[in-house]
Amino acid sequence: MPALLRDPAPTRPRGYADLSAEEVEEIGRRLDAVREEVLATRGARDAAYIRRVIAVQRCLEVGGRLVLLGSRSRVAWWLGTASLTLSKVLDNMEIGHNVLHGQWDWMRDPRIHSSTWDWDHASAPDQWQRAHNDRHHVNTNVVGKDNDLGYGILRVDEAQEWEPRHLAQPLWNLVNALIFEYGIAMYDLDLGETLRSGKGFSPELKAELRTTARRAGRNAFRDYVLHPLLSAPTGSARSTLTANLTANVARNVWSHSVIMCGHFPEGVATFEVDDLDEDETRGRWYLRQMLGSADVSGPWLLHVLCGNLSHQIEHHVFPDLPSNRYREIAGPVRQVFEDHGLSYHSAPLLRQVASAWHKVVRMSVPPRRRRA
Repeated sequence: MPALLRDPAPTRPRGYADLSAEEVEEIGRRLDAVREEVLATRGARDAAYIRRVIAVQRCLEVGGRLVLLGSRSRVAWWLGTASLTLSKVLDNMEIGHNVLHGQWDWMRDPRIHSSTWDWDHASAPDQWQRAHNDRHHVNTNVVGKDNDLGYGILRVDEAQEWEPRHLAQPLWNLVNALIFEYGIAMYDLDLGETLRSGKGFSPELKAELRTTARRAGRNAFRDYVLHPLLSAPTGSARSTLTANLTANVARNVWSHSVIMCGHFPEGVATFEVDDLDEDETRGRWYLRQMLGSADVSGPWLLHVLCGNLSHQIEHHVFPDLPSNRYREIAGPVRQVFEDHGLSYHSAPLLRQVASAWHKVVRMSVPPRRRRA
């Protein structure tokens, strides 16, 4: 075929090292402008949104528990379980995660503030903030510095050295999904790293372990003892127990899936410490967040149930902006990608979940040795 008639070779999406310093700073200026636009326009509409979501969450929890308390019919079980599951998802994702990021601190409402908010989770808010806000978001996808890169139990990048224990990581990932609340609590405490080091528990870690144990015990007592006992007079103790267990497992699997979609799909970039600038500029930090995250496409309700972490790119670029604004700024952010030849990683939920699991399985086996 004549050369002029051949299809041009596909161009490789540009990466972290492909942009000039001028392009990187231009990205920084454009994203700063997007941020300032949101800061200048946030107000009553946004405050009404988060208060409305909190009200809906509390109504779903109360309604679900009342339905389970008063009936043992199959229809009541499904309605109560669905209502309780939705309330737990909203509590963890759209409310707890985002309030604890400080997204709503500007309201100066002491009831909805990152320093006072508590949630239905085994992790104490301050422990979660230290691990998530202060470490993960600062060191996104930097191998050896971002513990979220596999949560310390998974190998999800070629730069991570393979060990025999990684053969079991598909199983560990499944178990982690089922008990995700407790997995995150152990991760926030650096429990796995401490056990592997063999150095023993420091007094500070012992105190945090006691705090986590108390929280986990309190929540378990409420869901698996108190509410089933309250349902006993109507003969629905067993159905309430199974409903609470189902709601917790469903919440865990959902949260795990959403977070995997934003961090682990094939094609999401990772970085090595030696590749980063020692004095990382704002633009270079933005670029790392952009390339180290992925979005999930879908309707408005899906985004709410995902805690708007379906807009993981926008969240990593602007972690402290109100979550309800991510959808409207996704367009300008995507335009920045396109104008600089960068790949905006977005796909439907099921495709992203499958891609993330594919990586977990692929990285579980030893890397092939290259032939000389």
